[in-house]
Amino acid sequence: MDHDVILSMQGIEIQFPGVKALDGVDFSLRRGEVHALLGENGAGKSTLIKCLTGVNKMDAGKIILEGKEIRPTNPQNAVDMGISTVFQEINLCDNLSVAENIFIGRQPMKHGEIDWKTINKRSAELLERFRVHIDVTRPLAQYSTAIQQMVSIARAVDVDAKVLILDEPTSSLDSDEVTKLFDVMRDLKARGISIIFITHFLDQVFEMSDRMTVLRNGRLVGVYNANEITKLELVSSMIGKDLDQIFDLKRAAQREDAPQMLEADHIGVPGKVEDISFDLKKGELLGFAGLLGSGRTETAEMLFGVTRMHNGDLKIAGIPVKIGEPIDAINHKIAFCPEDRKRDGIIGDLTIRENIALALQARRGMMRPMSRKEQDELADKYIKLLAIATPDAEKKIRELSGGNQQKVILARWMATEPDLLILDEPTRGIDVGAKAEIQRLMLQMCGDGMSIIFISSELDEIIRCSNRIIVMRDGKKAGELDGASCTQALALHKEGFSVRFGIGATDYENEN
Repeated sequence: MDHDVILSMQGIEIQFPGVKALDGVDFSLRRGEVHALLGENGAGKSTLIKCLTGVNKMDAGKIILEGKEIRPTNPQNAVDMGISTVFQEINLCDNLSVAENIFIGRQPMKHGEIDWKTINKRSAELLERFRVHIDVTRPLAQYSTAIQQMVSIARAVDVDAKVLILDEPTSSLDSDEVTKLFDVMRDLKARGISIIFITHFLDQVFEMSDRMTVLRNGRLVGVYNANEITKLELVSSMIGKDLDQIFDLKRAAQREDAPQMLEADHIGVPGKVEDISFDLKKGELLGFAGLLGSGRTETAEMLFGVTRMHNGDLKIAGIPVKIGEPIDAINHKIAFCPEDRKRDGIIGDLTIRENIALALQARRGMMRPMSRKEQDELADKYIKLLAIATPDAEKKIRELSGGNQQKVILARWMATEPDLLILDEPTRGIDVGAKAEIQRLMLQMCGDGMSIIFISSELDEIIRCSNRIIVMRDGKKAGELDGASCTQALALHKEGFSVRFGIGATDYENEN
């Protein structure tokens, strides 16, 4: 046995009704190691972690921590054993102070009362170790997602964690914040804490990981040293196919004589989007690129009526329109898949059928309710069309993987048969295979005549899919690029990377 191994999971099997979620999976973690756990959505990553944290009960197998067999019965029991988890969705109370969140459930007491002075002092000292200098007495809600993520990690480590599980910790962070998080991870690693790192960002996997374990369809595919496998080999092991097969995408052809679908003339919202103009043709895919906070999402929300437009004019098919709220946009055959699918997209406790029927029912109004038969037919149609992985339409949407949740949201809006579909980060936090499926679907819809506005932080997919690209910076339109001739260097230069990081277009092209 490897004496450096702190955690060993051996022959783990878990059976759910109709599916074997884990089939004899082995996983090991060394002391002071960053170990990436990889695989497509539905590969078994979450199930394995839930087994380790006491959420799921094993049907077979055993877990050994520091040489002793353990059987966590619930997440708190796992924490007591030294296994802490920081989830993608931050599970803290944003109405409480930072210090309260760090010590909730384990507050030090003095004379029969909570010792607030000690709590605040220890919280500040703990965050100092993570190079986070904030007022710990202020409500957590007043701080950015990045700070909240650091608070989650600080709490997890302060409970004497031996094993720290980071589940998609960078999905909502910008590049500067990711750098800070990685510095913290390196510091934790140097202190002997072992980290299980779950992410869909493969560049980050190679930057941070010592080893990688890949799962596919509930089975172990392989364990690799980071310096002994290429990115293409890793992707192929995750999806079981050659990368060229997955990303064999052809940009939708744009007809020269295609009519205008949307014309935005000097539209804006003070403090969010300043005076932006663009047009969009029928069957065109228009990409919106830009750094975090550049105004991409704000533009999308303005077009859909989430934020009321203060100035400028909109035309749809040449006719002036006013969009004051989302129902106006829906009635004008505009659909919107928001950036945060957990918060703004899905309704977790409703079924797949109910989530798909929502937008169409909203357009029809309360006086024309959809029959159960209509809902069933609609759900079955899009489950088949989008290959949503589910035994039936009555499964709760929160029980699906991220990629399948995203497909359900797409199905909801496709059911309204929109003329314009706005997709804000539709591939964020989903695996490479599901990402390619959604990109292929976008291009197919454009080929069928639908117009799409596509927002993404990943320049390569914006360039791969878009007919034209609008580059945003500081709430303004920084430039417009032709999709077919655009390079990452040119888009980065327009985005303002050259200003923020001293990177010019020539430097980037030479580097790549």
